[in-house]
Amino acid sequence: MSTAPQEPAHEPDETAQDAPSTSAVLGAALGSAAQRLGIDPAAQESTGHVVWKAMGGWRGVLESVLPSLAFVVLYTIVPEPLWLSLGVSVGIAALFSLVRILQKSPPSAALGGLIAAGGAAALALWTGRGQETFVPGFFTNSIYGAALLISALVGWSLIGLAVGFLMQEGTAWRADRRKRRAFFWLTIAWASLFFLRLGVQLPLYFAGDVTTLGTLKIAMGLPLFAPMVAVTWLVVRALYPRHAPAQESSS
Repeated sequence: MSTAPQEPAHEPDETAQDAPSTSAVLGAALGSAAQRLGIDPAAQESTGHVVWKAMGGWRGVLESVLPSLAFVVLYTIVPEPLWLSLGVSVGIAALFSLVRILQKSPPSAALGGLIAAGGAAALALWTGRGQETFVPGFFTNSIYGAALLISALVGWSLIGLAVGFLMQEGTAWRADRRKRRAFFWLTIAWASLFFLRLGVQLPLYFAGDVTTLGTLKIAMGLPLFAPMVAVTWLVVRALYPRHAPAQESSS
């Protein structure tokens, strides 16, 4: 009597088991972005040094401020033709990108600024309205603010995910009430910064006050970004205090 061959038992899908969770992938992406900015809670660095690195040093400050400043000053002095102030602004951004390429340094920051400046200039030239140069920034602030706010409200703070990756604890911080509360309020604070920019700048956009709008955009950029980085750094360092390696002493 013959028996039908038995099918081999199905083994668990190792690929599915080993697949990283969404929170792990997101945390890794956010953590890597923070490291590129020079923000790494595991590093033994001073607050001032971290803030300066996050701003990109003198080069980062100039790349962030000069194109917008040139546009505001020229537009205020010579509003017509519009292409003059826009061209100078985009030209400065292009110059920064070229310098980075020639120096073989990572051009991502300057290229990002160049693309943003070029897109904003194209929109302004198409509509003939100088205030349109600020529209991309409105979308950026809206997206960042909404993402941060939603992540905090659903209990998966983006700040917490980034710090969890950097401190190599994954999502274990969610089991610690103190860390969970701190990351919640840090995320709310960052979301508030983006929404504050919108609340102040949008009325000026609709009023067509380009000079005041451009001035406040600069004032609410790095001058608000820097203290927020400092506060975030100090809170995270308090949650993860440094422990100096124990030194054995012999009598």
